[in-house]
Amino acid sequence: MDQNIPIEKWLIKTLGRKTGSRIADMQKKTARRLIKSITGESRSRYKTLSETILPRIALYKALQQDSRLSAKAYGITRSYMIQVIGRQKHTSTAIMEKFPGFYQLYSRIFLWIMRTTDLQKSTQQAGKDYYDITITDCLWHNACVRYGCPELCRAFCEVDDITYGGLDKLGFTRTQTLGMGGTCCDFHFYRKR
Repeated sequence: MDQNIPIEKWLIKTLGRKTGSRIADMQKKTARRLIKSITGESRSRYKTLSETILPRIALYKALQQDSRLSAKAYGITRSYMIQVIGRQKHTSTAIMEKFPGFYQLYSRIFLWIMRTTDLQKSTQQAGKDYYDITITDCLWHNACVRYGCPELCRAFCEVDDITYGGLDKLGFTRTQTLGMGGTCCDFHFYRKR
């Protein structure tokens, strides 16, 4: 499945036309309302909130509002994030790692992004065959807490596991994330070969 597949199309495929369309309409309305609530954010934070984080929070909230689906809201939202977002990100990364020099280029770009982004606060450490990112403040986690669904952050974290799991050249581990109740997100990337 493509990462850019509209949530509505996925909902219809997953829940059937009638229910999927109804939940998609609720999701769109909720997303618009949440996006309108954004104030005082930088351009990059606004873009990430409005295009990535809040549409998925809105999906979760729309499912919670449906009496027949509320108990399954987390599982359905998690499925979308894993099956659509995680798989697409994994596929893209797996394709990139086929290029010569992938590890060095990817690690340099990743570290540069983490040093310059305002989406997280982190420290970085790198050696010849590894790099570590320790995130102590995260826009995804903060948004889930702010919008009353801290439990949903776990699914955002799990997308990383899918994205980086099972790659040939890049290994990935961590022992905790903010979204799973940790004091930080301790990403450890390493060269496999």
